[in-house]
Amino acid sequence: MYLRVVIVVVCLFGRAHGVPSFSGQPEQIHLSYTGDVTEMMVTWSTMTPTDQSIVEYGINTLNIAVNGSSTTFVDGGEAKHTQYIHNVKLTGLNPGQNYKYHCGSSDGWSSIYSFTAMPSGSNWSPRFAVFGDMGNVNAQSVGALQQETQKGHFDAILHVGDFAYDFDSNDGETGDEFMRQIEPIAAYIPYMACVGNHENAYNFSHYKNRFHMPNFENNKNQWFSWNIGPAHIISISTEIYFYINYGVQQLKNQWEWLQQDLEEATKPENRAKRPWIITMGHRPMYCSNNDHDDCTRFLSIVRTGYLGMYGLEHLFYKYGVDLELWAHEHSYERLWPVYDLKVYNGSVDAPYTNPKAPVHIITGSAGCKEDHDGFQPPYRPWSAFRRQDYGYTRMQILNNTHLYMEQVSDDKKGEVIDNLWLIKEKHGPYNG
Repeated sequence: MYLRVVIVVVCLFGRAHGVPSFSGQPEQIHLSYTGDVTEMMVTWSTMTPTDQSIVEYGINTLNIAVNGSSTTFVDGGEAKHTQYIHNVKLTGLNPGQNYKYHCGSSDGWSSIYSFTAMPSGSNWSPRFAVFGDMGNVNAQSVGALQQETQKGHFDAILHVGDFAYDFDSNDGETGDEFMRQIEPIAAYIPYMACVGNHENAYNFSHYKNRFHMPNFENNKNQWFSWNIGPAHIISISTEIYFYINYGVQQLKNQWEWLQQDLEEATKPENRAKRPWIITMGHRPMYCSNNDHDDCTRFLSIVRTGYLGMYGLEHLFYKYGVDLELWAHEHSYERLWPVYDLKVYNGSVDAPYTNPKAPVHIITGSAGCKEDHDGFQPPYRPWSAFRRQDYGYTRMQILNNTHLYMEQVSDDKKGEVIDNLWLIKEKHGPYNG
């Protein structure tokens, strides 16, 4: 007993007098697609440097080891909170195969997780959870998302901007707490991100360093695209229209990249294989909220462009984008097919069957400390359904012609409060 007491006292004395603690233990583990069906990126953090960054994985046993790399990330606040972010790319995966894995080094290992490599080809039906604006305070949807993920209900997450509220708060420790919070989701399925306004601190440094999306080497997650099943999904930055102090050139760079990406995706041979083109961007072009955000204005900057240049609406219409996913507003809103403030329903009885313009969904009610956003009393002509319930969107792309979405209310304990069948017998330019 005496020896035990002495040891405890010595340990406490050492900590109190500035002896550095060691934490090479992996945390904040999350997966992402790379754009290659045979690959998976594994990312995690440690609070001290480690000699290696290793993922051990396999089908039944952890019999394959891959070494990656780590970078030092220093928060921009006064405390200069430092962590070491590790990235390991797994290659040569068997499409559709389930793998076990853990990550770490001789300094510490994570728990054992599992993931399923993306199935090959386009003839399968990927399932997603889609949402934005989730913090680590009042993250009302996180429990249901953790549960549904671990029950195998999703193939990937689409987080449409605004994380943690905010990554940089408390000298970056809020960001660490958030990444730990989503680990029970993101360690099992790819957590695909999109930048929002709440990531703007220090030129979006937390967003750029904490995630590793496709095309990372070129612009650190700001805009990228990837293929999954019968869909081509594009993630863009709406923030470059508002934080021009970080460089106006980014507007031109994203626009040129986006135009090239859409041209490639709409080549007849590519559109035949992956007919669905889906975009995700944080700030919507349209909304009927009462908070004076950009989307409440008829001449939305995102929609019409900065000084009349680089507007997104006509570009998406020209190339026949099918579905546009947004967040930012802390509510849910489904729009009728719309272009240039006009409704273009497929028909009176079946508005979402062969619509003549893109469909917009705003899903920013996952839960954060800023609570809900209200609505203007009258519905706008293009607004089909809207609710303030906390919740998230489920989406499944059934095949080349049918896509299903439903909105889950966490306030109503998982009740589906809205749903949509988007049916496209032909995909392509709306003015064609």
